[in-house]
Amino acid sequence: MTAVRVGLFGLLGSGNLGNDGSLEALLGYLRTEHPDAEVDALCGGPEAVTARFGIPATRLHWNRAEYRTASRLGSIASKGLGKLVDVFRTAAWVRRHDVVIVPGMGVLEATLPLRPWGFPYSLFLLCASGRLVGTRVALVSVGAAEIKSRPTRALVRWSGRLAAYRSYRDGQSRDAMHAMGVDTARDEVYPDLAFSLPTPKSSAPTGTPGTVCLGVMDFHGGNDDRARADEIHGRYLDGTITFVRTLVEEGRPVRLLTGDTCDETVVAAILDVVDSPLVTAAQPASLADLMNEMAAADSVVAVRYHNLICALKTETPVLALCYAAKSDALMDRMGLGAYCHPAREVDADRLLEQFRDLEKHSAQLRQTLAERNRVAAEQLDEQFTALTTTLFPANAHAPRKAR
Repeated sequence: MTAVRVGLFGLLGSGNLGNDGSLEALLGYLRTEHPDAEVDALCGGPEAVTARFGIPATRLHWNRAEYRTASRLGSIASKGLGKLVDVFRTAAWVRRHDVVIVPGMGVLEATLPLRPWGFPYSLFLLCASGRLVGTRVALVSVGAAEIKSRPTRALVRWSGRLAAYRSYRDGQSRDAMHAMGVDTARDEVYPDLAFSLPTPKSSAPTGTPGTVCLGVMDFHGGNDDRARADEIHGRYLDGTITFVRTLVEEGRPVRLLTGDTCDETVVAAILDVVDSPLVTAAQPASLADLMNEMAAADSVVAVRYHNLICALKTETPVLALCYAAKSDALMDRMGLGAYCHPAREVDADRLLEQFRDLEKHSAQLRQTLAERNRVAAEQLDEQFTALTTTLFPANAHAPRKAR
């Protein structure tokens, strides 16, 4: 029998730790359950993916300047040509595979600024190509949200309809796809793929106030907030700085963490204003790095979705600065729904009040997280079993290896 050819697709290797963590989790499943599969990727940062994960990778876009603003006639023409060339490049790549998997990520949402001719167009090309050439395309534990922009909404809707398999990382995502016109009757909900990653052992509480990890984000609102993006960013940054300054005045060490390369500007802004040896910054290169930092902390305050997951996995009490419904859903699912604060309207006094309540109930919250993590692990085993049955029928009855 020939080896199954599996393609992985997404904005992988582009500097977003959450996206790469989803890829790492899916690769863990493939290498455990389907070690003979031939795996490669079509992604945003092929060199980084090959260097870190050891799989062949192809650049997602023909136009290397795809995500730079086009202002001159030449660059605009190059972008237009790239869209046409990518139709044939994507179809040719999909044709070489038996299965193509989109591993997690918020590929069906626009909770951050997004143009229809960017990733939504690329995802549509992928799913349409799969239908045309007979390759199964699977959207696995992905995030979705209702989209107001008609072009983006249409591309996302048709991507969902054309995919051979869909599962979501929360119930709200499934509801959003149903509201946008996709039949979700057979679609299942499982935890985010990152919950299947190895977890470092958390440090035992010492009884004295310790380090607070602060996961920051270069946050300017979402697609519908473009008119007030600067105002949202300014309020978020001011509230965050006030929070850090207060902790420092109380003698608490603060460790600044990022989740994407673009977040480094926020770290620099905080360090520039709060000049104290108690405030330090890490340079995490993976979700494992983030989890190691958080496992050693007393508590976490974070914005990015996968920063929250890292804290939750290490059973470290976390307060979420929520910029989308997915964060509220995640925190509620893990038993910390009371510890959410709006990222668009950061109120430093209220944030501090919630943070102190979080630390007051730290012991109980750690127990709750331990229980919820066990459930998440069991549910992801079910997800991987479903994937094997649906996408790899020849191996569906083979005994599962211990994960």
